This record gives sequence, C-alpha cells and structure tokens, in this order.
Amino acid sequence: MTEIAVADGSWTFNGELLRIIPGSDKSVHELRKTLGEVVVPLEAIASVAFEPARKGGHLRLRLRKGADPLSDAVAGLLGPPADPYRLAVPKDRTGAAEYFADEVRDTLLIHQAPTSACEDYLLPGPSVPISATAGDGTALFDGERVRLEWTVFASSEKEKAGPQEFPLSDVAGVEWTPQSGMGYGSLRFRLKGDGPALAPQKDLRCVAWSIQRYGGATALVAAAVLARLPRASELPPPPPPSLPPPVSDDVHDAVLRRLAELGELHRSGVLTDEEFAAAKQAMIRRLQES
Repeated sequence: MTEIAVADGSWTFNGELLRIIPGSDKSVHELRKTLGEVVVPLEAIASVAFEPARKGGHLRLRLRKGADPLSDAVAGLLGPPADPYRLAVPKDRTGAAEYFADEVRDTLLIHQAPTSACEDYLLPGPSVPISATAGDGTALFDGERVRLEWTVFASSEKEKAGPQEFPLSDVAGVEWTPQSGMGYGSLRFRLKGDGPALAPQKDLRCVAWSIQRYGGATALVAAAVLARLPRASELPPPPPPSLPPPVSDDVHDAVLRRLAELGELHRSGVLTDEEFAAAKQAMIRRLQES
C-alpha cells in the first residue's frame, strides 16, 4: 500500500483502489469537504502525475472520460482549490508525491488499464439529497426532483416567478460554468422541449453567481443529477427508419408493360425523343409513388 498525507488531504493506493480524503484545514475548499471521501477504481484512472511548483507542487489525477460524473459535469473547468483530484503537496513531501505517482503509473502499465472513454460511470457521483447555494439561488436535488430557490440577489424575473421545481425525467442535460472575468458562473438545467437559453441572471432553470469564483458546491449538484440521467448505452434503440411500402406486383407489371410499349413507339418513330423521355419519366414516377 502507498500513501501520502498532507494538510490538503490524503491519498491511499492499494493496487486496485485510490482512496481520496480531503484535509480538515480551513483552506480546503467547500466543494471537497462536501464531497468527502472518494474511492477511485484502477480502471477509472487515465493517468497520474506530480506537477512541481516553486513551493512544492501538486499530485494530479486524471480520470477516463465518462468514468466520473463530476469530471464530466465540470469539463476540466474546476479550479485547483476545488478540484478533488488535485492534492497540494508542500516542498518537504515532493519526494513522497513523486513516489506515489510512480506506483500508480507502474500499476496501470502492469494491468494494461484502458484509457478510452467509458460507456458507463465507474464512480457513483455525489450522494443525495444534496444542495448548494451560490449567487442568486440554491439548487436542491433529492434523487428524483430538482428544486431552485432564489436568494435576495435574484433578478426581478426570478423573484416574480418564485421557486422552480421539475422531475428528473424532464431534465435533458446539465451545464456548469465557473465565474470568469465579467461573466457569470452558472448551474443550468436544460429541460426537454426548452427553447434557446436566456441570460443566466434571467433564466428560471439556472442558478447564477458573479462574485463567488467557484460557485460553492454547485458542481456537485450538477454531478449528482448527471449521474442519474440515462446515458446513451441505457437509452432504448431508435426506431428503424421507415421504408416505403412495397410496390404491388400488378402495378409493377403494368408499368413495365407500358414502358415496353413506349419504347416500341419511340423506335417506330411515333414518339419523338422528347416525348419518349417525358412519358418514361412519368411512368417511373408512378412506379415510385405506388
């Protein structure tokens, strides 16, 4: 077993599972504390590396695409303090961090672990019920329904509309975006049949924030919902394309006989080239429409 424990948290690897526990220090981000312990199976790991920096560095774990609903929800946009798959390592523990990364990499090579995208999640995602508040609202999810409640920072449109609630079966997708520059961070739920999205501060399906850089633990709500939406492998197969009805033998034979007659009239000079071409096209259209 290989382990590294620092103020930011501890990582333990036994050859099959990598166990991540956030630290209790006040500098540890709210999202990581809310998420708690994460157990990552070996087959979910794409790579691991130690990234040196002036004051130490970071252990960085990258998961296979489609293995983890949180990673899919944030799409690489979660900043370092909030990222549960990044461990801040002080300068005096860099050697231990490098050794830890080597052990995991060697095990991946020995087991020839796949790195391709996963069809099904290998991590369960955050447990429910779960809620998070950021900016103009609170998002709550109990496993079956999503509810959005507005704070005092909500726009007049949201305040007038009141709390929003919809079943998971109506949700088509989830989008999470961090706050950046002058733009809003947002947690947006796309419902089946929705039209174009409105601005985050006016969208009744969206919690928006402009000050809290990482949106608190809103990414965990996004991941919890995403983990429970059907994936492509779970959806029923699309219906086969509709085929035109078969042409009846009677119609088929009649058209062929008429084409033969037209050909004979054309060869005998009764029909000009243009007349024969037009008549032939009309018969072919009849055959296709029958």
